[in-house]
Amino acid sequence: MMTYAKTSEFDDEEVYLSEIAKVLSHPARIKIVKILQRTDSCMVKDIVKDLPLAQATVSQHLKELKRVGLIEGEIDGPKICYCLNKEELKKAQKAFIVLFKSVCC
Repeated sequence: MMTYAKTSEFDDEEVYLSEIAKVLSHPARIKIVKILQRTDSCMVKDIVKDLPLAQATVSQHLKELKRVGLIEGEIDGPKICYCLNKEELKKAQKAFIVLFKSVCC
């Protein structure tokens, strides 16, 4: 029997929060967000220097962060400059604050 995600059974806010939480569930992605917070933008090679991971692995993590909109990548010649998407981060922060306020005492 095959199982599948019934995301249509959940509201947009629940799906959004779960996607953000899933992407941030890996410590390398948390570290990448912290690295990008320290600078306006940087290249993959600069991010790789701060992580104990291969460039291909870091690129996959960047791809996931970009997929949900937490970071942006801008092509600069043959390279891609990454930076935080502060508007999307604020949106995620607000959504999590609303969630935690509603479930905490």
